[in-house]
Amino acid sequence: MNKFFSNKKLIIVMVTLIAVFGMISVSIGLRNNRKAPVFVQRFGNDTLGIVGRVITAPVNAVRNFSGNISDLFNTYDENKALKAEVQDLAETKVQNQTLKNENRDLKKQLNLNETLTDYSKITAAVMSRSPVNWQNYLVINRGSASGIKKEMPVMSGSGLIGRVIEVDKTNAKVELVSSDNNSSNRFAAEISIDGGTPVSGLITGFDTTTATLKMSHLVTADKVKKGQKVITSGLGGLTPRGLLIGTVVKVKKDNYGLANTIYLKPATNLNNFSVVTVINRAIGDD
Repeated sequence: MNKFFSNKKLIIVMVTLIAVFGMISVSIGLRNNRKAPVFVQRFGNDTLGIVGRVITAPVNAVRNFSGNISDLFNTYDENKALKAEVQDLAETKVQNQTLKNENRDLKKQLNLNETLTDYSKITAAVMSRSPVNWQNYLVINRGSASGIKKEMPVMSGSGLIGRVIEVDKTNAKVELVSSDNNSSNRFAAEISIDGGTPVSGLITGFDTTTATLKMSHLVTADKVKKGQKVITSGLGGLTPRGLLIGTVVKVKKDNYGLANTIYLKPATNLNNFSVVTVINRAIGDD
């Protein structure tokens, strides 16, 4: 029974094909026959058009499907390439920002080195800075092999940031001017007064709330005004005179109106720097 139906289907397909091609031949003959009536020619042309569409429709469908598949793969490849380009762009942007930050720090050091003409300098990079002692210490990548010695002052940008307290062959530890260590060796500082004797004192602490340095142990502060520059005084012989520490922002007396504390805005951002300059010695002191 199954064989009969299978043969029957085959016979139907063959008969259909013969009929289709027969109709195509007749339609072509009628179309080319100038003596045939107009109605007959029109019928032949319509029949040929219908049969053509019937035959070409599956072919066009397959071709369009193949084209869509090809476009899909092309879109996938283009999307993959664009994602790679976006990733490369993001990496390039990060690299450019890093280079920009390094360039900015180096420019600051260049400006510093151009002004400190009386001193020899050693440029170093910050290796580490503990979050626990962020305001107290950091480690630089230069040591005794580079000429670093204890008690050398350290600057960043245009301002003083600290002093070398430990030296190894390839690195050194710097105690920052903002240290809360009461036993640390404090910087002697002075404020130049127009037409008068400079006001001298010590940098004794750091106010974390206002991010200002505190200068105390003053004889008087009557002529000190907001905006005046504070520099190292050179007293004690450990730090050269004239290194910029900061700018006066406030003068405060105690409850008895006797002792004075001067608050300074640091000359450089004590929280954010990656390159420093170690002040070696005054040229000609040998």
